[in-house]
Amino acid sequence: MPFLARKRRLEVQGLVLKIVNNNCPELKSLADGPRLDNRVNLTVVALVIPVVGKKMCLGRAFTAVTKEFSNTGVAIVLDEPLPLEEAVLGFRFEGEMSFIHGTVKHLNPMGGGFYQMGFQLDRLVYVGDHPELKAISF
Repeated sequence: MPFLARKRRLEVQGLVLKIVNNNCPELKSLADGPRLDNRVNLTVVALVIPVVGKKMCLGRAFTAVTKEFSNTGVAIVLDEPLPLEEAVLGFRFEGEMSFIHGTVKHLNPMGGGFYQMGFQLDRLVYVGDHPELKAISF
């Protein structure tokens, strides 16, 4: 490999390594302190249905992607800082939609105009109890 090509590749590897080291959850937790639950980086599509006054606002529903999951929570990535306190999150699993109620625990800027919103998940939302969810799918 020519010297200049090798030098460029090492420069690229150096930058990628810096990005990974500065954003890796395992390394970040060492600086921030221990977390109650372990996190798993997992990107899937989620439907977010805002809840206002104990009522789901289906007309304000939107899709987002997840960043990470824990046993009792999930973080999603947003392109604007939405003022949510709680929501029902919908996930496609085994060909069907499953819904979980969550309370917003944090909203943090990620940079580049993106935000991370963390939810504490507390209960399943059953389609049988909420027939309006039957028509929702992606």
